[in-house]
Amino acid sequence: MSYIHELGAVGDGRADSAAALQRAVEEGGGLELPAGTYRISRPITIDLGRHGPWSVVGDGTATLVMAGAGPALRFIGSHEGTANPESVKALTYSHERSPRVAGLEIVGAHPEADGVELRKCFKPILTGLLIRECRVGIHLVERNRDVLIDHCHVYNNRAQGIFLDALNLHQINISDCHISYNQGGGIVAFGSQIRNLQIAGCDIEYNYDSDNLERATADIWVETRGDSLREGAITGCTVQARPCPGGANIRFIGESAEVAHKVGLFCISGNLISSQEVQIHLRYARGVSITGNTFFSGHKRNIVIEDSSNVVVGSNVFDHNPDYAKESLDGIKVERTRGVIINGNQFSDTHHPDGAVQIRDSQEICMSGNQILNPATCGITVADSRNVCVSDTTILDARDEPRIRAAISFDNARGCQVHGCRLSPGRQAAIAVENSDVATNDGDNLIAPP
Repeated sequence: MSYIHELGAVGDGRADSAAALQRAVEEGGGLELPAGTYRISRPITIDLGRHGPWSVVGDGTATLVMAGAGPALRFIGSHEGTANPESVKALTYSHERSPRVAGLEIVGAHPEADGVELRKCFKPILTGLLIRECRVGIHLVERNRDVLIDHCHVYNNRAQGIFLDALNLHQINISDCHISYNQGGGIVAFGSQIRNLQIAGCDIEYNYDSDNLERATADIWVETRGDSLREGAITGCTVQARPCPGGANIRFIGESAEVAHKVGLFCISGNLISSQEVQIHLRYARGVSITGNTFFSGHKRNIVIEDSSNVVVGSNVFDHNPDYAKESLDGIKVERTRGVIINGNQFSDTHHPDGAVQIRDSQEICMSGNQILNPATCGITVADSRNVCVSDTTILDARDEPRIRAAISFDNARGCQVHGCRLSPGRQAAIAVENSDVATNDGDNLIAPP
């Protein structure tokens, strides 16, 4: 392992150490950065096939200041295979496996400075990093396999925090990280073929541009753009922001209404998600379960599901703590979607004028075991839809002066059913039916004030 001071690296934050650090790379054996601030004017490039297994490590006291365009650290491998052992070449095992970056701070000092770039790497590990004030914090491009990113702070970068950019990637775990104040989004995947994306135990928050609130953003943002993302989970995270026009905490956008299955087979479970215009936005998605989460402050909606299919929303809490200013509308909207189960959820004080749950232009929707307390106008509204079943659900207006127009409202709906529910009567009716075919057996539903 090269001793970088002997090669001319100076950790005073002023001298350009790029040439010295690149010489250390050419000597091989890894790069260890002792305490100091190392300013570099060009990327330190590690060609793994030439330089052998490689790590860039510190003990948390070293800083790389990237004062030029491009990534501070660029790792280039040659792995063209999959995660299947039979596709891994001997060179990959002997020279390229598990490149590692650990225990460093990387700071951008150029408008086009990035933190770490990985290209065609096999089982890379990024751990214990603070990456800030760059353009992109961690940039994955072209093709990578089996990526681990853990215990990192990816903070206050001008574009994306972690960017999966037109990438072919199977198996990536992002865990125990703090990903916040990245102006172009927290974890972002555009135009990539990705399988097995696991995001766990992270704090992902305030990923928006405070100087330009009109800039599109999301804390976790996927757009397939002609490719696909499937098989993954977001679990045990706190995902928060502030409301921005068109903003979302988690956004999955697939290909089109005609090809609405390129994003999905995904689980979003056990998270706290709050404080954006929409908390979870699905469009052109298939096979998503949203379970066991706590939602609050959905300024337009907590969940919006559009042009999608086979979605389960179960055992979530949609609430608003009285210690917080009440500015949000909250609730769930389902539009142009087929095959949805909304089961076992708790809604309180939903202010949206179209109901705590709004079903529009959709079919084969089953809602059971939900509890909706004190909605603004309606508990559930169904319009231009068919085969909607509401069962074993409680919708009550317990305010001193009841406000709801109806507990459940149907307008131009066919093949629908309501049974086994306890419903407040509402000003218009407990179950308001207009130009609709709705089965409600006498005595099967309890219509009574709370």
